[in-house]
Amino acid sequence: MGTFIQLVVDGLAMGSIYAALALAIVIVNQSTGMINFAQGGMAVLSGYLAYAFLGLGLPLPLAILAAVAISFALGAVVERFLIRRFEGGDPDTAVVATIGLLTLITGVCGWIWSYNNLQFPSLFPPDSFPLLGAAISWRSLGTFLTIAAIMVLLQLLFQRTKVGLALRAVADNPRSSSFSGLPVGRLLMVGWGLAAALGAVAGALVAPRLSLTPGMLDGALVYALAAVILGGASSPIGVVVAAWLIGVLENLAAVYVPFIGHDLKIAVPFILLFVVLLIRPQGLFGRKTVVRV
Repeated sequence: MGTFIQLVVDGLAMGSIYAALALAIVIVNQSTGMINFAQGGMAVLSGYLAYAFLGLGLPLPLAILAAVAISFALGAVVERFLIRRFEGGDPDTAVVATIGLLTLITGVCGWIWSYNNLQFPSLFPPDSFPLLGAAISWRSLGTFLTIAAIMVLLQLLFQRTKVGLALRAVADNPRSSSFSGLPVGRLLMVGWGLAAALGAVAGALVAPRLSLTPGMLDGALVYALAAVILGGASSPIGVVVAAWLIGVLENLAAVYVPFIGHDLKIAVPFILLFVVLLIRPQGLFGRKTVVRV
């Protein structure tokens, strides 16, 4: 029983990291209708910015907050001067642009800070507490609760606030939103800024677990994209639940399914994704899209 609880808690913690990136992807999708493949690179850059602020003597919470603020501004700038040139055009071109941005950011981070592993401190205590025979780390619990709180706030943002509703309207039909008087350009910048800020949170959460490197979120980004498809790109709650499900099932399968083990556990989320999409192509919590022809 203790082993099972330990695997579930660790899976929820790792799934929370996938969820942070998935939520950032959902924000961009909800505000612009695009999938940002550079989200992992932007989160890594935020981690390095926080690391630089720590080197200047700022306390860890202030260093992370400063990185979040700068990431918001950088996300808005990227949308205004790069992504906006591809919006409304061929979606494949926009995808290539975000992949190119990912490569550029990763290269710049490696050039400035090198490709060596850097130690990044955690916001949460490193020790653990006992629970039903398992040793639960405060870091895992803190990561889980942080993402749960962000999920609730984002759901309220998109469902209950004028800004969130405006972001959704712009994503659905930018032309009609412009005719309705909405500041489409500013809203697009806000959407990308929010996504970059959330990516900064993901970077701060994952860096203490994996150590800070330019490619530390490459694997997590794949899982995050799987969570977006599995949970539904229109549902912040859905992608978080899907990311938690992926993290937990991956851990359990690695231990309790002999032929999978730790070597093949990466296949677990994609098998789950295949099964769910056969039943609900829009994802577990996504909305069906009706197109009139």
